Amino acid sequence: MRVFVPVLIAAAAILGLQSCKSKGSEAVVAAPTQGTLAPAAPAAAEGLTGKVLERIDASPYCYLRLKTAKGEVWAAVPEAKIEKGAEVTLATPMLMNNFESKTLKRTFPEIYFGNLAPAGGVPAAPAAAAPAPGANPHAQVANTAATIEVGKVDKASGADARTVAEIWAQKASLKGKTVTVRGKVVRYSAGVMGKNWMHLQDGSGDAGKGTNDITVTSMDGAAKGDVVTARGTVATDKDFGAGYTYPMIIEDAKVQKK
Repeated sequence: MRVFVPVLIAAAAILGLQSCKSKGSEAVVAAPTQGTLAPAAPAAAEGLTGKVLERIDASPYCYLRLKTAKGEVWAAVPEAKIEKGAEVTLATPMLMNNFESKTLKRTFPEIYFGNLAPAGGVPAAPAAAAPAPGANPHAQVANTAATIEVGKVDKASGADARTVAEIWAQKASLKGKTVTVRGKVVRYSAGVMGKNWMHLQDGSGDAGKGTNDITVTSMDGAAKGDVVTARGTVATDKDFGAGYTYPMIIEDAKVQKK
């Protein structure tokens, strides 16, 4: 999945969606739109650090103009309380070239999408990086899940039980219907847009096509590496804005450990 959110999705734990309205300024209610995007190489592994010179509030993102050691750059992070003058670090930032926001009526020649590293901490790969608009969330999950050994997970029981591959194959007919799937949590983000987001894999499907992984949202918690059974409603072509788009997702699931 994707979009777990999560730059499904970036994609950290994505920071809790707190208000980022600044004093004396009017928030610009606008999510990034998919314009002319040209993904470039990721920034240095140590992250991107700079002083906040300017902020534009555009839920669910904050756009930040940063003063860095290499000059001024623009960055976008999941909305959070960030004061002008604060020094911030983006963990695992991804550079996008010629990113166009039609709502903001501007094009950023270069902008970094990522998640804020903990204050005073060393930038580390977040639990779920915020995917940059236009990014392939399936590809991002494939990289993230590489350290998780999935193996073969037994199929759930019941009339509505499906494997991950079966849900993908039947997504058109399953739209709006309830399904039950059992899988291993290969990625997890808590408290994103008021829900917990997880990617499940069960050993079925094609990793090259992204049909080996499914995104699930739930009020129930889990942990990376858990084998869980999730029962929720299938939604297709779901667009949460800011590049979080999902060809298929299971929403509002009840999740129980195996």
